[in-house]
Amino acid sequence: MNKDICYLTPQSDENRYVISKHESRDSARSNAFSRFPHSVFRPHSRRMTSRSTTTHSDDFTSNEPQQKGQSTWGIVAGASLISTGLAAYEIVPASVTPLIRDSLHIGPTIAGFLVGIMFGTAVIASLPAGAVLDRTDSRNVMALAVLTLIVAGTWGWIAGKQGDYRSVIASRALGGVAYVIVWNAGIDLVSQAATSETRATAVGIFTASGPIGFALGQGTGPLIAHQFGWPAIFVAFTGLTVIGLVVFWPASRGLEPSREDAPSVQEFGAVLRNRKVWSIGLLGFLGYSLYLFVNSWGASYLTAELGLSLAVSGLLVAVFPAIGVVSRISSGLLSDRVFGGRRQPIVLGSFAVSAPLVLFFTRFRSLPLLVALLLLTGFAVQLTLGLSFTYVREVVDSRVAATAVAFQTSVGLAGAFLAPIAGGVIVDLAGFDTAFLLAGLLAVCGIAVAWRAPEPGYS
Repeated sequence: MNKDICYLTPQSDENRYVISKHESRDSARSNAFSRFPHSVFRPHSRRMTSRSTTTHSDDFTSNEPQQKGQSTWGIVAGASLISTGLAAYEIVPASVTPLIRDSLHIGPTIAGFLVGIMFGTAVIASLPAGAVLDRTDSRNVMALAVLTLIVAGTWGWIAGKQGDYRSVIASRALGGVAYVIVWNAGIDLVSQAATSETRATAVGIFTASGPIGFALGQGTGPLIAHQFGWPAIFVAFTGLTVIGLVVFWPASRGLEPSREDAPSVQEFGAVLRNRKVWSIGLLGFLGYSLYLFVNSWGASYLTAELGLSLAVSGLLVAVFPAIGVVSRISSGLLSDRVFGGRRQPIVLGSFAVSAPLVLFFTRFRSLPLLVALLLLTGFAVQLTLGLSFTYVREVVDSRVAATAVAFQTSVGLAGAFLAPIAGGVIVDLAGFDTAFLLAGLLAVCGIAVAWRAPEPGYS
């Protein structure tokens, strides 16, 4: 029997149909649509979902998610709350480092691992997490990650009260696994829930949870430590993640992937050999490198070169990540609304604007002008950070989208991990002028990569 010959037959009284081996596919589709009105036609596979009662038959193979009872913006809100809580947990030790050092009798380098360990863990765990997400129900994995954070936070709180530094670090490593899972799963689920016309906007809103969480952790950490003792910072934000899960769970019902969609090992390997994925990954690496370099060394530059106090310098440099709330959301809006869904113009503009600003940053001495430069640079750089996760999943098959996002996370955070270290070495050897010059050259490299970046196609 010819395997390409098939027809549609009813499988239940809910108007579901499957293809049988007697009639041509085109003929079967035509007959099915002639016998049954579009408003009740429901294909058996969720990859072949009708968009609306006014949709033409060409939309028979539409990939747009249309699950009943699904609330796209409820998913975005819930996932963003979870991610915000985890981002606050990630950065909060930096706000009370002197208290932790005095309590545990450790130096600044060792204390730096309290935050650095989470970046390192994320780089290592991201790809395995993405492979798991492509093969399992991301909703359940998201819930498991929230539970993992509660365990890690409680463990860190107890270890901190006991003065056990190694256990505190181990708990932070566990929290890092929870963070990268939520980040990858959140992007995957938000992307599934949104339509192609709003996907970049939705993911941009979700990625804005990063700077929001950083601001929350930095701003409230000292208050929490003063009121309840510094170990309490590790459990302070678990409540926010639980609230996020309560919002996310019912809204995301219906987004579970079918088991038949699980990618093969060969498909997983194809992601790592995909030149488009590597191109977008390199954009993420360069973007995160610029982001963390300015975050890490901007305040030190203002203190050492302009004579500002560290407190004032830190406050001024805080505008750099803070503008990311606007920038990361705007990246999706600009791409979706202004450029008709095109991604490449956004990342090209991101590096084209940031390159001269970073290159000539140390040439200016006016404080108001430097603040303006920090705002513009922060906005430009984070356009790439907000869009890249939507961008990369659109250049691969949807079955391995979570793996592509995990790859993007791993490569991007590698830049975030290495840039502050490399920047410190360059500052020590050659000074701030050379360090900012080399950072600006990274942005120039970003222009070259973005110029040849692929543009995802839409079916």
